[in-house]
Amino acid sequence: MPKSRIRKKADYTPPPAKSGEFKLSGTGRSWVAPLMLALFVVGLAWIVVFYVTTGDLPLEAIGNWNIVVGFGFILAGFVVSTQWK
Repeated sequence: MPKSRIRKKADYTPPPAKSGEFKLSGTGRSWVAPLMLALFVVGLAWIVVFYVTTGDLPLEAIGNWNIVVGFGFILAGFVVSTQWK
């Protein structure tokens, strides 16, 4: 009985490396984390100062709306956090 021909398998060639796919530096978004944390801290500080001073600071004229302003800073921090990669 005749032997079957042996086929030579092609050598394995790895796929080309993708450049810049998981590049952490140079993404252009290094401002996101500091801004996000700053907005969180400012919002929290605004609310704490309002409660500690029994409404005299930061802005006495707007009264209890100071709480809304503080939460606005915190909300802005969450909005900025959506840009973080």
